[in-house]
Formats: sequence, structure tokens, C-alpha cells
Amino acid sequence: MVGFCCGNTFHDIKNTVRQLNSSQSKNSKKRQTITMKVESLDEEVKVPFTKDCCLMVAVLPLKSPSLEIKAKFNNSLMKNVVKLLGCCLETQVPLLLYEYVSNGSVFDHLHNTDHESFISWEARLKIATEAAEALSYLHSAASPPIIHRDVKLANILLDENYNAKVSDFGASRLVPSNKEQITTLVQGTLGYLDPEYFQTSQLTEKSDVYSFGVVLIELLTGLKAISFERPEHERNLTLYFIAVMKEERLLDITDGRVLYVNNIEQLKEMATLAKRCVRVKGEERPTMKEVASELEALRAWRKLKEEEAEYLLDDFYDTTVYNI
Repeated sequence: MVGFCCGNTFHDIKNTVRQLNSSQSKNSKKRQTITMKVESLDEEVKVPFTKDCCLMVAVLPLKSPSLEIKAKFNNSLMKNVVKLLGCCLETQVPLLLYEYVSNGSVFDHLHNTDHESFISWEARLKIATEAAEALSYLHSAASPPIIHRDVKLANILLDENYNAKVSDFGASRLVPSNKEQITTLVQGTLGYLDPEYFQTSQLTEKSDVYSFGVVLIELLTGLKAISFERPEHERNLTLYFIAVMKEERLLDITDGRVLYVNNIEQLKEMATLAKRCVRVKGEERPTMKEVASELEALRAWRKLKEEEAEYLLDDFYDTTVYNI
């Protein structure tokens, strides 16, 4: 991995990455580039990258971006948060250098149109738990706390071992020690945006909880958060999900690829948790720490059930052999 300090110029970072590319060219037949879009400048810059790192852009419209980036360096040490390797502050739009996460986003795997990729229920539960732990860390253990503000499947990446990593902190905000909410311009992604935040412009940690609830619903159903290809009453997945839950028809919209007799209770437990996360009033939603704890308990319960089933199966075969 390559390390940079705050204050490195874009020229320094680009040259270092080019040197890495050059040194790896002897062992690699392919030279690759990544396109960075600098949103506020409405332009794109092609920059070489290696298998170890890539350049990404984050817009930080802050009075003191150096403090924001320092906090993000400290908080990128959590294993389920994409590592921030360096930054460049020479432009009005700071450039952030992140580790390269090789397996793409959960969105890519769950919603791929060619069905080349499939995420099992066990993997979905693991991804949800790890992402929840990352957000819980940012809210409860980080100093100062960070609100992500753009939690969605596309911002949960998978490494080579399919471990989940929360990424893209370009929209995130620090929470001052003397405040529980921040008044800010509304920012987020359609389908994931907390309606309370949208109406009041008051950003709290519970805004991330709402967005994460939508993530859970996507993992349960295999459907996109917003789709204009669905009938009108189904276009907004969260509203559709809530209506289906009221009618006790959860299994009707559960992704059939992960629906089995032995995991129906787990599906219902996650659905109940998701429903709590997307409550209209933020004060009625659980904290991310509570969400992470419940998901971890659900994983442990699943593992226990599997071990019990294996034990009963072994006992059945032992008894059969003895009777023979």
C-alpha cells in the first residue's frame, strides 16, 4: 500500500501512482486507468492505477477540510471501512486516495442483469452485519462521530474475500461534541434518503439508520430501492415493503433465490429489523449499534441452528448403523 500525508499535491500523488504502474508493468500485461469525475468542476480526469490502489474524488464543502480529512484518516482504520491512504488539498475539491477494493459493490452483485453473480443468504447476512458494524463504529466509537449521509448498496464494497467495506465519505459530516443533529443542505440518494431529514434539513445519526434499513430491504427482496420499471405502487421499494409487511405478505416479495424452509424465521427477523429502521420518525428507529448487535445475534443463531442440524444428522446415522 502507498501512504500519503495531508498536503500532498495532485502532481505528487499522480507521479507516485505512475511509478507504481511502471514498476508493475513488467509483471502485468494490462495497463489500466480509472476515470475520476470532479463534480464541482464538471470535468473528468484519467489517472493510472495499480491493483493496490486507485484514485477517487470526494467533494468536501467544509470550512476546515483538513480537520475533516484528519478525522477520516483516523476512522478508516476500522476493518470494514475502506482505508483512506492519502489526500490532496491543493484544489478547491480535495482528492482522496483510497485502497482499491477488488470485487466491486454489493449493488453490482445483487442487481447484475446478466445473473453472473449470486449472493447467498448467508453472505447477505454477513454483509449486512459487517456494514452495520462499520456504521456503528462511525457513530459510536469514532472521535468525533461521523454521519455517512449516503449509505446505499453501491457504497458497500466487497474485497477479495467478500468482506464488506463501507466506502465513499464525500458527503459525510462530523458531529460536534455538543450537538446531536446538524442543520445542513439535504444530500443523499433517491430511494435511500431519510424523509425526516429531507423535510427538516436536520441531519442525525438516525438518517444513516433509515438508509441502512433500505439496504436491508434490498438484501431481503433482491429489488432495487427505486425502479420505474415496476408498477407505480411498487416503484419506491421502502413504501412497497411497508405495505406488504402490514398485509403479512413478506414471503411474496422475498428474493426466491434465498428463500428456504430453514431460514424463514431469519428472514422475518431481518424484515422486522428493517421495518424499525425505516420508521418515519428518527427517534423511533434503533441506533446502528443496536442494529449491528441484532444482526450479529441473528448470524450466531443461524450458526447454532446449522450445528444442531449437523449434530442431529450425525446422531441419526450413528443410530441407524447401530440398529443394523
